[in-house]
Amino acid sequence: MVLSIIHTEPVKVNRKHGAISFSEALSLTGFGKFNYFLIFISGMVLANVLLETAAMGFILPIAQCDLHLSNQDKGVLSAISFAGIITSSHLWGFLADTKGRRKVIRPTLLAGFVVTLFSSFSHTFWVMVLLRFINGFFVSGGSATIYAYLGEFHTDKTRSRAMMGSSFIFAIGAMILPMIAFLVINQDWVLPITFLGIDYKPWRLFLIVCGIPGMLCGLSMFALPESPKFLLAHGREAKAIEVLQKMQRWNGGTEELKLKHILPEEEQPGSMMQLNNQSASKENFATAFMKSMWNQTVPLFHKQYIRITLIVCNMQFWLYVVTNGMYMWFPHIINSMVEFMNGHPGEHKQICHIVYDKHESLYKEDGTMECVAKLENTTYFYSLIMEILYASSFAFIGLVINRVGKITILFISTIFFTSCGLAAVFVMDPSIAAYLYVLFFLVGVAINVLGAATVELYPTQMRAMAICVSLMFGRLGSVVGANIVGAMLAHNCEMTFYTACAALYVCAFLTLLIPRRTLAPPAKPVLDEA
Repeated sequence: MVLSIIHTEPVKVNRKHGAISFSEALSLTGFGKFNYFLIFISGMVLANVLLETAAMGFILPIAQCDLHLSNQDKGVLSAISFAGIITSSHLWGFLADTKGRRKVIRPTLLAGFVVTLFSSFSHTFWVMVLLRFINGFFVSGGSATIYAYLGEFHTDKTRSRAMMGSSFIFAIGAMILPMIAFLVINQDWVLPITFLGIDYKPWRLFLIVCGIPGMLCGLSMFALPESPKFLLAHGREAKAIEVLQKMQRWNGGTEELKLKHILPEEEQPGSMMQLNNQSASKENFATAFMKSMWNQTVPLFHKQYIRITLIVCNMQFWLYVVTNGMYMWFPHIINSMVEFMNGHPGEHKQICHIVYDKHESLYKEDGTMECVAKLENTTYFYSLIMEILYASSFAFIGLVINRVGKITILFISTIFFTSCGLAAVFVMDPSIAAYLYVLFFLVGVAINVLGAATVELYPTQMRAMAICVSLMFGRLGSVVGANIVGAMLAHNCEMTFYTACAALYVCAFLTLLIPRRTLAPPAKPVLDEA
């Protein structure tokens, strides 16, 4: 086994011989069908993560009796997919930076769907937990890598809008979630499967339907090439040129794009990591693999990057605590509020007091639980309103992001939507509180803006790992958020809001410390280990 980290110097090509920079070569491909298709697929990959994870939020109130779930069990099931994502995100980041973006995205999307298919037949709580964990393990591959993959097909001029375009597609996909839930979950049919000991109900089919976009995106990746910037950074110039020529043909170029040489950009000289298996020793291979991954991660915490890395990871953690962790309880809380408003028209009560009353009605003192067959129709309406506002926010941000700037958008959006969440706790009118509660979750628009900013803050050979590490902290926030809410909701509902809002206010001011330019890559030593 030989682990080699090779320091490579910039390829010095004389411009007189027809050499141009990568950015110039990329701009020659134009902006057309290829870019639109890539933006759409990228957006659907992001939407797939939401569909695969957030689907549990709609399922848990319905599956309570089928899987015999307590509030703590619901917290575990809400978080377990994110735990799988955390476990694998570092691995996928390493493989994406060393083996290729496409080689990670395509197989993980397809594997994730297969696991989802099996999980729909789960007959016990623990089987469901195991399969949703494995699903999260694979879902992570596409979700983190897609940012770097999409960004590297676009120039500085078009990258931000491409990112926001994919975020808009993501929001459209998210908007479909409550529609799918309404059309599938609120049906009455039951299909007994005696040899598994389960009744196959609509909520099980809902799991499969939410996994289909991932399967379609995985198949679509067969038509898309590897990132040309990744290929160039790894010394595969001829292949990078082929990809650029393919882009130009897709975009309607009438003449073949002729490129003799492409100059690496300033950020590209540095280290390329190669893992060569020259030994049959599994122990040595595993050790070298871990050392490779470690050496790919360490640069993120070098002096010139540590401030950015810590700020981004902290922001991702708290944004995900709310938008994923607390969101898993959104259908339950909104459904409780809708039931209260329908049963007590004109009566005023704070959101947390309604939640306390609902918990007492679900879990009886004699140990029995009340089964919920369907969610209130108005619950889906509030979910749909949220997703429409998401899509509108992304569309608006896409139009103004280059003019206003990512940092400004991060600061304003975080402050405003956090304030809505804090106000929702104190408002006595449940209808107004419900809309403020909906607006609270729109703080999630900051995640995509932060992702776009992160891509531009790190050089090519560090981007996928930077995104994966930051999202690993985000998913950790999802796990913490879902479980803390599950444990505290019944007795300390207000404290969950106070803690999350206070942390998000701090995060908003931390965004002002993020630099507005890409930093130079750190110098890395030559390492040869036999």
